[in-house]
Amino acid sequence: MSTTLLSHGAEKPRRNDDTDASSFSGDEKGSKVSVTAVDAKVPPLGAPLDEQTGNPFTSIFKRKTKTELEAIATQPSVFDDPTSLEAYRPPPQYENTHRFNPLARWTWREENKIVRKMDLRIMVWAAIMFFSLDLDRSNISQANSDNFLKDLGLTTNDFNLGNTLFRLSFLIAELPSQLVSKRIGPDVWVPCQMVLWSVVSLSQFWLSGRTSFLVCRFLIGFCQGGFIPDIVLYLSYFYTKRELPIRMAYFWMSNYAADIISAFLGTGILKMRGVGGKEGWRYLFLLEGIFTLLIGIASFWLMPAGPTQTRGWFDEREETIMVNRVLRDDPTKSDMHNREGLSVRMIWDAAADWRMWPLYAVGLTHMMPVGPPQVYLTLSLRNLGFSTTETNLLTIPSVVVGATMLLFTAYISEKINSRVLATMILQVWALPLLIAMYTFSSQTSQWVYFAVVTLVTGFPYVHPIQVAWASRNSYGVGKRTVSASLYNMCVQTGAIVYANIYRKDDAPLYKRGNRVLIGIASMNIALYILIHFFYKYLNRRREKVWSSWSQKEREEYIATTKDTGNQRLDFRFAY
Repeated sequence: MSTTLLSHGAEKPRRNDDTDASSFSGDEKGSKVSVTAVDAKVPPLGAPLDEQTGNPFTSIFKRKTKTELEAIATQPSVFDDPTSLEAYRPPPQYENTHRFNPLARWTWREENKIVRKMDLRIMVWAAIMFFSLDLDRSNISQANSDNFLKDLGLTTNDFNLGNTLFRLSFLIAELPSQLVSKRIGPDVWVPCQMVLWSVVSLSQFWLSGRTSFLVCRFLIGFCQGGFIPDIVLYLSYFYTKRELPIRMAYFWMSNYAADIISAFLGTGILKMRGVGGKEGWRYLFLLEGIFTLLIGIASFWLMPAGPTQTRGWFDEREETIMVNRVLRDDPTKSDMHNREGLSVRMIWDAAADWRMWPLYAVGLTHMMPVGPPQVYLTLSLRNLGFSTTETNLLTIPSVVVGATMLLFTAYISEKINSRVLATMILQVWALPLLIAMYTFSSQTSQWVYFAVVTLVTGFPYVHPIQVAWASRNSYGVGKRTVSASLYNMCVQTGAIVYANIYRKDDAPLYKRGNRVLIGIASMNIALYILIHFFYKYLNRRREKVWSSWSQKEREEYIATTKDTGNQRLDFRFAY
């Protein structure tokens, strides 16, 4: 289950979470280190990560001994060989080239300190930004518990159309947003996005009917589209492929935190109904929109452009370690400048990469079995007779279950070293619960319904794992930029589909809709199994060719090949 660039001469397939012997390094003295200097005197390297640590999800909590902390952390890399060094040397236009040097070495104490510092400076703020995004896109659920539809004279089908327009505009904006972000930098574009969508969000205070509702849903989705792949690309500038899936799990925890906090906020703010003669949901949109606007403005100062563009947050030594540890892990991260746009040819090549299509397929369908129950959770609870306050508070258990399952699946993903099994958990979880919902009748206890729908909507959220999986299998900055957008476009397309599975004429038990969801969950299980064998076959075919070559043939391939990204014969896919 590999996902690595093999160092030439290596016969042994590597695990798909390994930092392999072709990762990259650097030093404080600049990028022009000669091959002879490397040949003459090479400082010792650290032991490969798979020989030192177990599950990377839990290893971040383990304390190293003093001896371990002082050991060399610099990982083996293609930069350690004269031939591959020149083949993969970062180009002059790469913004961090001045910190690259293949002779740089550092200890685990230094690396751990820098990673903690990045988590506090970079990761925490990324999570806060995501928190504000989810606050503005999901507060419609709290509004629904306050007679939002009735106040505006809307029907369930109008609500479905609003969700569809939101998803459609979100989808339309995905790729253009990524292209803008790649050209001007996510540190500039993401704060701009946040300011734009927060203004639209707070303007919902003045909603007057169906037309204004639909226009606002469309504009919020359009302004938010691309945010998540923009942030994933941004975080890849700072973290290794081993670290990114774990950070993605914690990143999505802010999504659950937003759901819990918004439920409490909604409970309080919605009690303002009648203040100034206005409904409570108007104040909900206004206050949460203002909060997001403040976060967006602050982000212009709190999002550095890259490891060597942090406005003095890191010193020269720390920048050297940050740059070289990432390049040793993935040499393709120096392929493009962080202010370099993509050409039409690059976009087409990335979109035409059929090796990524299976991941786009599961992006399209994986949320369909659980999406409709989640969208209709507050409406379903109100239909069961719960009050506005009870409905908002009763959404919290599903969020807690979902957050717990998110961390569990992230752990399992690394523990069993299988992306397929970890992501298929969602379908296996949902299938029996959907069958149970299908058997419900009008005589079913409201608390039995609540228990089952809570478990359905507290599903194992595997999207972060699949985002990191797609990023890992793209292998290249340009391709990663486009593939992240295409993957998320598929996710949004799936959301458009499932937003219309539950229909008014099927209410309130949605028997027909649940029958469709059961069929999709069953189909998804088969799809994941096919993906496992698909990537396994590609890796086995490449390994057969690579193993048949002599050392000289491998070196010649590395030095002369025009293959890029995941097309390279020495790259192995994660599965």
